[in-house]
Amino acid sequence: MLAINYAPLYKWAMLTVIMECQDHEPELAQTLATLVAGAVEGLVCDVVVLDHGSRDGTSRVADAAGCRFYSQWDIKDILRSARGDWLLLVEPGARPQAGWIDEIAEYVSLNKAPARFTASRGYRRPLLQRIRKGTQPLELGLLLSKAQAIAAARTGMRLAEFAKGRKGRSLSSELIPSWVARAAR
Repeated sequence: MLAINYAPLYKWAMLTVIMECQDHEPELAQTLATLVAGAVEGLVCDVVVLDHGSRDGTSRVADAAGCRFYSQWDIKDILRSARGDWLLLVEPGARPQAGWIDEIAEYVSLNKAPARFTASRGYRRPLLQRIRKGTQPLELGLLLSKAQAIAAARTGMRLAEFAKGRKGRSLSSELIPSWVARAAR
């Protein structure tokens, strides 16, 4: 099988990851640990943590990982300051699985439409919970261009609002949703 090297695409496919947190120290650490590989490969250029008054070590984890940490912000300013041309909105605790780096690099080089990860086959909520709660807006993350996000942004908007009602293509890479990390506490 021929291996395709997407590294040359990364310079065009720089990605900013944005998360909202409130007392999510362990979940944030898990997500950031997964994102390290994307940073090493040159895909992830920026991680932004938007905090809602955490009283735990969320700010220390973000600082240690080199994230930009905000306790007060305007989403429009955050989006304009994003270093990447594409944004990945995820919940703290979510963890992209094997192959996500190459797939996102290829996707953003060939597409303009938003995308979401595929739900992890290994971590599914029980049927009754899926029926009752449905899928949360960012449960599968949201990959969208910076330009699309800026066009949709309104002052006071939360990240989940970017995902509500927005259709997105499905990436083949799986995402372990954040509720798995929260349930393990």
